[in-house]
Amino acid sequence: MHTVNSLTPQQLLDHMDSGALWPPVSNAHPARDLGEAYRIARKVDRLRKQRGEQTRGYKIGFTNIDMWARYGVTAPIWGRMWDTTVSDTDARGDAHINLHGLCQPRIEPEVVFGLRAAPLGTDPQDLYEAIDWVAPGFEFVQSHCPDWRFTADQTIVDGGLHGRLIIGPRHRVADLAPDAAALQAALAALDMTLSRDGTVVDTGSGAKVLGNPLLALGHLVQGLSEDTKATPLTGGDIVTTGTLTDAWPVEPGQDWVAHYPGLWPDLSVSTMVADRISYSDEAGGGESRSN
Repeated sequence: MHTVNSLTPQQLLDHMDSGALWPPVSNAHPARDLGEAYRIARKVDRLRKQRGEQTRGYKIGFTNIDMWARYGVTAPIWGRMWDTTVSDTDARGDAHINLHGLCQPRIEPEVVFGLRAAPLGTDPQDLYEAIDWVAPGFEFVQSHCPDWRFTADQTIVDGGLHGRLIIGPRHRVADLAPDAAALQAALAALDMTLSRDGTVVDTGSGAKVLGNPLLALGHLVQGLSEDTKATPLTGGDIVTTGTLTDAWPVEPGQDWVAHYPGLWPDLSVSTMVADRISYSDEAGGGESRSN
C-alpha cells in the first residue's frame, strides 16, 4: 500500500502541479480515516486559493458502483474544482485538452449541473429547483498513486482524483424537464457510447450514477452538510456527478467522442501535451492557459 503520511500539503500540491507520482513509503503506515483526509484536502485547497485560484464547485467520484470493487471503495467521494481546471467546449461540443501536468490521466463522460442557488435540501424537487443548467462533460481524472492502486482516503487527499473538467453546451434544466420527476426519468434513461479514434470502447447510462445523477447531487449535499468544516454549495457552483462508463486511460493524440442519442449532440475532445496550449473559440475550449 502506498500512503502519503510523509507529504505536507505543499508537497501534495507540488505533485498536482508537476504530474509526478507520489513516492512509495512503508506498508506499515496506516491509512488515515476519511475525516482526516478531507481536512488535509482542505489545507491543499487553501494553498490553491492563496496563489489566486478560485473554486468552481465540486466533483463527485465513485458514483458508478460498478467500479467500487475494482478500486476498493464503498462510497462516493468529492473534491474541489478550480477556475484553472474547468473549461468549456465550443458551441459545437468540440474541445482540446492539454494533458501536461496530469498524472496517469483517464477520461470519464459525466453529467454536469450548474447551480443557480444553494439546494435547500436533498429532496429531488429541492435539488431540481437549485439547478440552472445541465450539460454533458468530460472529466479527466488522475491518480498520483502508482498503477491507480489507492485507498479511499488517498483519493480524497488527491483532490478527489480531479484533473480537468470540460463542459459541453449547456441546456436550461426547464427545457430538459419541467420538474424533478421528469428530470430523473430523463437522466436515468440516458444511454451513451464512448469512442476513441472512431472505435466504440464503452457504453454507459445515467442509471449507473447512484441510480440517477440527480441523486448523486443529493449525496453531495448531504455529505457536505454533515461536515461542519466543508464549504456548502452555492449559486454559481458547478457539480460534475460521476462517470457514466469505466474510466479509460488517455494518451496524447487521441480523439474521444461521447454520443448521446436522442438527448444531446455528440461531445468530442482531442488530447495533446504541450508546455503551453493556446486555441481560439473556433478551435474549441475558448481559452489560453499554461499548465
